[in-house]
Amino acid sequence: MDQFEDLDMKEIDLPDTIFIRDIESRVFQAIAVKCLAGIEGIALIEGNLIDNLLGREGADRIKGVYIEQDSKNHSVNIKLEVNVVYGISLPEKAEEIQSKLVREITQLTGLHVACIHVVFKNLLSDVSLDELLGRAKQKESVILEKEDEYAEEF
Repeated sequence: MDQFEDLDMKEIDLPDTIFIRDIESRVFQAIAVKCLAGIEGIALIEGNLIDNLLGREGADRIKGVYIEQDSKNHSVNIKLEVNVVYGISLPEKAEEIQSKLVREITQLTGLHVACIHVVFKNLLSDVSLDELLGRAKQKESVILEKEDEYAEEF
């Protein structure tokens, strides 16, 4: 009787009904973005100037998440392109990304994840955004002070 435990009873109760489930690539992209948001030290590749000019937002603007579905095997292949902070172990970060994403995709879609290919595209500065903004403001204030000095001389 153990061989029938995995049998879906809908197939016996409704033999003439075909159950089909399609999942668009945007759903996988959204799951990947939510999943990667919880991982420190990485960032997805951002949209470009054309995306900004055309007003693309949300899933239309997601870059670096490529999905290929195999409907015969009920599986999915995922390719991620991410930026990583300098100083992080790439093999460990790739393993963290892959294991977390496999769990999420499998749990939420019921599909088998055949492959997750992580491509590290660029290194991010280990300096935080707040520090970069602070430095930019300091440079701006120095420039303004110099302009004031020159203005007083003339």
